[in-house]
Amino acid sequence: MIRDLKLLGRMWPHARPDAWVFIYALLVTPAIAALSLAQPWFIKQVIDEHIVPGNPEGMGRLALLYFAAVVGAYLIEATYTLAIAWGGQRMILRMRSALFRHALGLKQTFFDRQPAGKLLTRLTSDLDSLGDALGAGVVTILLDLIMIVGTATAMFWLDWRLTIVMMVLTPLLLGLIELLRRKLKQLYLETRESLAMINAFLAERIDGVQVLQLFGAEEKTKLRFEKRNRRFRDLTSLSNIYDSLMYAVVDGASSIFIAVILAYGAGVISSFFGFNLFDGEVLTAGLLVAFIDYLGRLFRPLRDASGKIAVIQRAVASLQKIDELFGTAEPAETGDLPAPDIQGHLVIEDLYFRYREDNGDVLKGISLEVKPGEVVAVVGATGSGKTTLGRLLDKSYQGYRGTILLDGKDLSRIELGDLRRQVSAVRQDIQLFSESLAFNVDLGNPEISEQDREKAVSVVLADELVSRVGWDHILQERGVDLSVGEGQLVTFARTMAHDPQLVIMDEATASVDSLTEKKIQDAIAAIISRKTAIVIAHRLSTIRQADRIIVMDAGRIVEQGTHEQLLSEGGAYSALIAASMSSIGNTTADVAP
Repeated sequence: MIRDLKLLGRMWPHARPDAWVFIYALLVTPAIAALSLAQPWFIKQVIDEHIVPGNPEGMGRLALLYFAAVVGAYLIEATYTLAIAWGGQRMILRMRSALFRHALGLKQTFFDRQPAGKLLTRLTSDLDSLGDALGAGVVTILLDLIMIVGTATAMFWLDWRLTIVMMVLTPLLLGLIELLRRKLKQLYLETRESLAMINAFLAERIDGVQVLQLFGAEEKTKLRFEKRNRRFRDLTSLSNIYDSLMYAVVDGASSIFIAVILAYGAGVISSFFGFNLFDGEVLTAGLLVAFIDYLGRLFRPLRDASGKIAVIQRAVASLQKIDELFGTAEPAETGDLPAPDIQGHLVIEDLYFRYREDNGDVLKGISLEVKPGEVVAVVGATGSGKTTLGRLLDKSYQGYRGTILLDGKDLSRIELGDLRRQVSAVRQDIQLFSESLAFNVDLGNPEISEQDREKAVSVVLADELVSRVGWDHILQERGVDLSVGEGQLVTFARTMAHDPQLVIMDEATASVDSLTEKKIQDAIAAIISRKTAIVIAHRLSTIRQADRIIVMDAGRIVEQGTHEQLLSEGGAYSALIAASMSSIGNTTADVAP
């Protein structure tokens, strides 16, 4: 339990801005407890001092005091509950924002390992569980503890002997609650992990639903999902059983304790135990009613605690997962060298890189120089390391061995913000967002004006698309309402709008109609004619526009030169061109399969 409370305590930095809300809740907690505990005592006084003796004088005053205590406790507890809920939701807001910022700042290798569905679970349902815990568990437990201690004290003051008898039974009850709490914690941990696996599975399969349908894999996918779904159902059902069992244990104990009080009131306990601890005393009616009332107030927080413990265990399980994400020490290397004006002079010396320590090198001793304004095409067979080289140059991946200098500065030390403002990458995968066409071009950058957007689409020949749908058109998910070629033009316009000095372009190879293909080729030509560019080239027309061609094979540079030079040498480049021309049979054939 102490470990769980320490884990919950890690939420405090996010709650600190609204600390006054929780301080208010703590300050009014004794007042709520005092007003609640006074009520049974007023009832005892009315019965023993006025009803039983038949003395109505002064009873009205006690009734008014009782009414004032009830109303006062209700009003204060209402503000207490509202304050906790308000402060809790603001804390969750900050935690969700902080977690999202933290995730955005992690290395690409982290996202390679983590399914998107799991991250989505951390940011949604796991944080929602924390909100539930704040509203119905963590802070209110303090009030419950005060009520329990205060009620036990009042009961001891009313009749210490009967209180001692009940205290003998209490350790057994607390032991059962602790056993059930530990089991619930384990079940909730497994449930959260199971839900994260379901979300990851769903996100991946929904994203690839076209492939599943094309290959008739719907039924097998359904069976695999049902297996995960059944596990989640079984874990949830078992958690509910233990939760209900905890409630039943506390509720049953309450009934047993009331039976003990009634037996004592009937004067049978001393004869049953065979000793005269109670001296055969019989409780007064008022004392009996007050004691039963106090007992109900004692077991009410214990009974509610079963539900609160369940909520808290869900929250602890969720927080444990969230804390693991917060504790992920894989931030992207931001660098400490400013680079306000990048010219695009790139020098690579003896570059090695591997994605995982237990795997072999993907790049092996790459050395290359790209001068400002130069266009270098990188070609090679699939798996030769072309895309990996591009991802190192825009710092999507770090951890390489060797040297990469950009304008004479070590790339690993260049401040990431400066680098990303002036070095842009165009990937093969078209990434569009369910936002306006304008957002998909400027990505919400306030420094990009409407005129900048217009100029960008004009350069990449996307004017017709903008005229047809308009800047305010909201794209469907993944841009499915655009053709593949139109999506490519939007990504090109995005690059031009951000006006980088160095462009790393992994040229798209999607099959499009001849007219769109011509537009794409013209757009690529327009981009690389204005920038220093490294083009991972697949099409012969793009390669011919390059100032220099780099040929890669198995992570190494095996040839470099102009198109004509490399063809005349009859080496690896010539073989690539010949193979692609013979397999495709036209001059725009892909160089690499």
